[in-house]
Amino acid sequence: MCSLSGYLGLFLSSFIAATFLPLQSELVLVGLVLSGDFSVLMLFLVATLGNVLGSLVNWVLGLYLLRWQDKRWFPVSVERLERARRAYGRYGFWSLLLSWMPIIGDPLTVAAGVMREPLWRFLLLVTLAKAGRYLVLIALVLS
Repeated sequence: MCSLSGYLGLFLSSFIAATFLPLQSELVLVGLVLSGDFSVLMLFLVATLGNVLGSLVNWVLGLYLLRWQDKRWFPVSVERLERARRAYGRYGFWSLLLSWMPIIGDPLTVAAGVMREPLWRFLLLVTLAKAGRYLVLIALVLS
């Protein structure tokens, strides 16, 4: 049971960390790796899956975000939205390889939805980015 709760906690922290809510999944992952009580491969897979699915939520939000852009409560100004569109248009889908980065990663995944990035390419690039980050982190912890 303890093992399952550790994996579940990692999944939830990595999922939430990929949304706009402030949470650090890296600390949870490092703690679980250092405990020695968990399969490192499973920790890697769970963290990657949670983080990619959280980014997928951002992409879906981006798909429907513009429906409400004329509402008073809409959280993004027209100018800021246009800047994000131009930046994504300038760097294109390759910018999703930076989706692992703090601060800019989450908005990139939303912008990909707004720009109607094909789901297959979004998932491929975001999975590579997120998995790469966790792989490097685990390698540093184990070295």
